[in-house]
Amino acid sequence: MVGLDIGSSSIKAIELRRTHGEIQVVNVGVEPLASDIVVDSMIVDSGSVASSISKLFADHGIKSKQVVTSVSGHSVIVKKISMATMSGEELENAISNEAQQHIPFEMSDVNLDYQVLSTDLSGPQMDVLLVAVKKDKILNYTNALQLAGRQPVIVDIDAFALLNCYEFNYAPPSNSTVALLNLGASVMNINIVKGTTPLFTRDVSVGGNQYTDALQKELDLSFDDAESLKLGHKVGTVSEDAKTPILQQVTELIVLEIQKTFDFFRATASGDQIERIYLAGGSSQVPGLMEALRREFSLPVETLNPFLRIEPALKASAEMLEAYAPQLSVAVGLALRSFEDKL
Repeated sequence: MVGLDIGSSSIKAIELRRTHGEIQVVNVGVEPLASDIVVDSMIVDSGSVASSISKLFADHGIKSKQVVTSVSGHSVIVKKISMATMSGEELENAISNEAQQHIPFEMSDVNLDYQVLSTDLSGPQMDVLLVAVKKDKILNYTNALQLAGRQPVIVDIDAFALLNCYEFNYAPPSNSTVALLNLGASVMNINIVKGTTPLFTRDVSVGGNQYTDALQKELDLSFDDAESLKLGHKVGTVSEDAKTPILQQVTELIVLEIQKTFDFFRATASGDQIERIYLAGGSSQVPGLMEALRREFSLPVETLNPFLRIEPALKASAEMLEAYAPQLSVAVGLALRSFEDKL
């Protein structure tokens, strides 16, 4: 299955294969999208997205029809709940009634899924991860895929795909608590995890577009020039002194949202302390962001490497993997679903 991450600024595709116990990249591709095609995590123009997917697969020789994609945003609810310990069959019968107390949507309007998190089921209570996504949100994505002649086999959640990528590449110890931040163009996924178990998940409607909009407005630039400047490239006669305070203002807003999330987590968590921050997403490379996070939280901050334990099958793709690595963590996490029974 091909991991297909449909973002606000681009579509990312990754095709992996397993050879002699090693996972390798067979194909990788990134196709940019105009800024009005995917807005607030909803596909506004299905035809354009379908055309971009078809072009992406054709340009990179991706033959597979089966894809795994993911969603995020306001239509996605993730909650860890505590329930009386029960058998799998009892839980299946009880989960819908339990979910009604925690999901702010009509049950008939959502696709519901769950996972038991507790490993010890001998006590009176067990932790269950509850996930609900509005049906129209899923249809919004699967319709575009079907228009492109692709079969959506799995619809995941961005934050969990990020966790899959982290889990496979870093093999974290069970007592290690970290924050995974995926900063996209319009949404930031935050997933605080202990070992491989999600403790707290939140999507925030801030992202790289805020940097681009601010640079465009303050420096009277085109969208393309602002995008380039945001990522640290030289544009015309724009000086470092002119752009740095603009970037800093937006960084402060993003750091504030992360701070709010961490504060809420600390208030509700049972003593778990975040030890490290991993950054992913195309906007994670904005100059000054990593330093601001280190300064604010006094924690180690590093870029999540989605290819730490994944090799390129062809030497030619190694350069592309390096260039696009920050953007590809979610797509890698999705593609890894192909091997989940064998990893």
